Amino acid sequence: MAEHEFKDHPEEIEKLAQEAQKGHTESFAKLYDFYVQPIYRYIFFKVKKEEAFDLTEAVFLKVWENLKLYKKGAASFSAWIFRIAHNVVIDHYRSHRDSVVLDYSIPDEKRDINPVYLTESSLQSETLREAIARLNRKYQQILLLKYVNDLDNAEIAMIMKKSEGSLRILKFRALKALKRVLEEMNVTY
Repeated sequence: MAEHEFKDHPEEIEKLAQEAQKGHTESFAKLYDFYVQPIYRYIFFKVKKEEAFDLTEAVFLKVWENLKLYKKGAASFSAWIFRIAHNVVIDHYRSHRDSVVLDYSIPDEKRDINPVYLTESSLQSETLREAIARLNRKYQQILLLKYVNDLDNAEIAMIMKKSEGSLRILKFRALKALKRVLEEMNVTY
């Protein structure tokens, strides 16, 4: 199962989580493989590039240490692990209050190596990074979870501890705020 396929196989993820809770390291390794890229991307958009890898590893260390606390049915495993990632980022912010810099330049190995495309994409990514960085943290979080990590509304609601109805309103407001920021930057789309 490749990255993001975990969304198509929640039963398999739950089974692996239960096995990992019993100490099966192979099952935990599979969970790690499924989630390492999405968790890394989530963290990458919230901290300095050079800190993202270390914080990703901190997330998986916390997952391993707290795996016994995961309860099937209370939340999906995806929501549970992204909540841990969110808390690790918050803890990082608290301990590094003076050094919050967001970096949105994620390399994408799937794109063709085309100088024109790369230049246009880089300029667009930089503009989008700057626009998102101007939003408040809740707006940043919902946009990253929904449009970068492609999570569904139910998972995002669990991660952010909101109802799906309030989440839809928050997402609408975040997109509206992003549109306003892009307009202020004279970006046409």
